[in-house]
Amino acid sequence: MSARFFNHELANGLRIVVERMDDVRSSAAGFLCRTGSRDETPDVAGVSHFLEHMCFKGTAHRSATDINIDFDRIGGQPNAFTSHDRTFYYSVTRAADLDKQIDILADMMRSVLPPDEFAMEKKVVLEEIAQSNDRIEHVAFDVLIEELFKGHPLGWPVLGYERTIDPLTRDQMHAYFQSRYAPDNMVLVAAGAVDPDELVALAEKHCDQWQPGASPSRRTVPTLHSGRVTRRLERFNQQVIALTYPAPSGISPLHETGEALAIILGGNNSRFFWAIEQEGLCPHAAAYRLDFSDCGLLILLAQCDPDKAEAVETAMRTEAKRIMTDSVTPAEIQRVRNKRRTSLAVEGESPYHRLVQVMDDVDYRGQPRTVEQRLAAVDAVGRESLAEYFASFPIDGEGLFVSVGPRAA
Repeated sequence: MSARFFNHELANGLRIVVERMDDVRSSAAGFLCRTGSRDETPDVAGVSHFLEHMCFKGTAHRSATDINIDFDRIGGQPNAFTSHDRTFYYSVTRAADLDKQIDILADMMRSVLPPDEFAMEKKVVLEEIAQSNDRIEHVAFDVLIEELFKGHPLGWPVLGYERTIDPLTRDQMHAYFQSRYAPDNMVLVAAGAVDPDELVALAEKHCDQWQPGASPSRRTVPTLHSGRVTRRLERFNQQVIALTYPAPSGISPLHETGEALAIILGGNNSRFFWAIEQEGLCPHAAAYRLDFSDCGLLILLAQCDPDKAEAVETAMRTEAKRIMTDSVTPAEIQRVRNKRRTSLAVEGESPYHRLVQVMDDVDYRGQPRTVEQRLAAVDAVGRESLAEYFASFPIDGEGLFVSVGPRAA
């Protein structure tokens, strides 16, 4: 590991990874919990996300109000997110308050799941699900994931379903909490003006008594399905259509090439922009990636007038085939490189962004990468890497086509 990074493991299995940034004055820190919706059983779908809410609701030492006020006292900016394969709790403060920051975050990782807060927060989560169901792009994404990963835990939404959240009990959540939030399934990550020795001492003070858990269940590699799926929903006025193809995983050497492909095909000033949006077929057409440690997706998506759905699908497929057969131009590659270089340069100066990048690398790759290593991956993108990408992950086939909206197939 680079001298810029520090790595340590407590006796109970909690790993600590630090990137020291001597030219900044803030510290970003967070606990990565290696658990998400793909680790749930069907009867408790959504428990990971609900649990994320509950970790802000009270511990043996702090009420929900205390957690908020204690962060506020140090000017902290706390947040969290849950995905298909991880939950991450983090905050950013000035460097002088690192000790208080770790104290609060570590305390949250041992929530008591207060029963009164559990009942109240369940209503909040159910409202989130209802709000998500009112947004056609969210509904379309959920349909896409369900059909693509049918029969696999990746196939249910991170929020879960009303039918699984409504009957969920605190005891069910507590059992899941104990099995997944064990120190040997967690990583304490920090970036910024952080003294590694100080952070280890703080972790030993606040986390050393945590008991390791049983080995979490192994994740299985999903099978990706193809075909055509239409979900007719007359309550919407727009149609969302999506084409999804297998793509390199988050740890593949072709990952950065996949990022470049998505930008050229469906980013700002992209082929979709000129061939679809500027031609008046629809106001929004894009391409983006979804990464996991064991697979990846390239999603081509558009939101359009229902009567133009067929024309938009044809245009997306045409551009996907054309980018495979007609070489990407050097100018397109250079433009994407420059965008990625600028993005990495800006993010490399921010403890928060480096915190998330280090967390992602540690979770998927086992070790963090420097900004320079990320830039080298960007510079390696070219016609040769794109040809290698298309040889392994072609985008001119059927894929999975999903259409959601008032228009029938």
